[in-house]
Amino acid sequence: MNFTKKVALITGAGTGIGETIAERLYDGGAAVVLVGRHLEPVRSVCSRIDPKGKRTLPIEANVCDPIQIERAVKKAVDRFGQLDMAVNNAGITGPAGIPVQDVDIDVWREVIDTDISGVFYCMKYEIPVMLSSGGGAIVNMSSANGLVGLPGMTAYTTAKHAILGLTKSAALELAESNVRVNAVAPGYVATPRILESGKEVTDRMASVHPMKRLATREEVAQLVAYLLSDAASFITGSVHSIDGGYVAQ
Repeated sequence: MNFTKKVALITGAGTGIGETIAERLYDGGAAVVLVGRHLEPVRSVCSRIDPKGKRTLPIEANVCDPIQIERAVKKAVDRFGQLDMAVNNAGITGPAGIPVQDVDIDVWREVIDTDISGVFYCMKYEIPVMLSSGGGAIVNMSSANGLVGLPGMTAYTTAKHAILGLTKSAALELAESNVRVNAVAPGYVATPRILESGKEVTDRMASVHPMKRLATREEVAQLVAYLLSDAASFITGSVHSIDGGYVAQ
């Protein structure tokens, strides 16, 4: 998976899965644009993986704001001249354990705006740039809970299901245009935020996977990198679970 002379944009890249995906693509030779709601985390990742700043660009942008996303894509193209790959990873979960009738409307809107509209805004501005340069590849981050129900997290589950419909529709629209669109659906991943929740919580999360462990960030990043690579040139419109067997139960 050689990404030399390719340019990638990753949202939610300041920590967690997004950070590791950015590092994986950078290690593969790509120039990497890291987008985050706050500048300092993405700037810190850029400094760590690319101290000279030759192949990274940190951008502060909120995926809920289409104007900010349009500007972020423009900054990426202005800096590197093209956009070949995008990973629309930014998302929030919202509170857990809340039944539908008790979900606060503002919470619902925040999760939907971030997890669905945010992906749509990114694709809206990423796709024209890819079309203009002859092609590209997009990976949208869904979840294992985009394939099954999850009680108590209605907004998150709804959003992650919706990403699959958005991915498949876009893939069909773009199938003859050399722009591929796929989705990745992780189970619970050993991100810093999850690990900070303590052993009791992480053990419970691990137990829902038949493999009885959490995914590593590197495992998810490898799958994303494959889907973006030329090795996956005949894969579009598909959803790829990486969940230790969770949705096979």
